[in-house]
Amino acid sequence: MAQTLTLNTLAADNRFFSGTGGVSQENQHCGFLPGFLDQDTGVVYLSRWADGRLAPFHALDGLPDHLVLARGSTGRVMAVKASVIAGFVRGGCFYTREQAACCLDRTH
Repeated sequence: MAQTLTLNTLAADNRFFSGTGGVSQENQHCGFLPGFLDQDTGVVYLSRWADGRLAPFHALDGLPDHLVLARGSTGRVMAVKASVIAGFVRGGCFYTREQAACCLDRTH
């Protein structure tokens, strides 16, 4: 069963992929933008702040309401559907963290 995407799972993924190119600060120079894929629908969303501006890393607050499972007391998104995975968008294509890391490994 897929794990619900939360702020904690995003932080854990960042730690796991640190140094591999699978995190935003390590792959933006190659044109990767943080994004999300809803595996149920195939729809890709760029990471955005709640006001719609592009976010420089994976931010849950800009995801549409139909993906949101839980919000904190201030309205901040705390969890989204388990079908949503974090990854990156480059050239109109979605890359998982693993795929992005693999792309960077080939360019160094």
